[in-house]
Amino acid sequence: MADLWNSYVRIAPDVLHQELGGETVLLNLANESYFGLDEVGTRVWQVLGETRSASDVVARLVEEYEVSTDQLRLDVERLISELVEAGLVLIDAAP
Repeated sequence: MADLWNSYVRIAPDVLHQELGGETVLLNLANESYFGLDEVGTRVWQVLGETRSASDVVARLVEEYEVSTDQLRLDVERLISELVEAGLVLIDAAP
């Protein structure tokens, strides 16, 4: 995967998402697979949609949750890696 911390993350064009009761269901229309996000994963998804930056996600969520920056970076990186592998997000080089 590209250097996540110096890249943009964007939702893949064939992905639909719907928030349901604090969780989010993602559907990849290209391969017809579903992916579920819990409450924290949903918050990561929301911030990614607003900023397109993993670093911005960490900066914002470290203020919202009682978690260390190092742990949050690991968790965000793991989630985004799973989303990339599922074809739900794409990593673009930063300008």
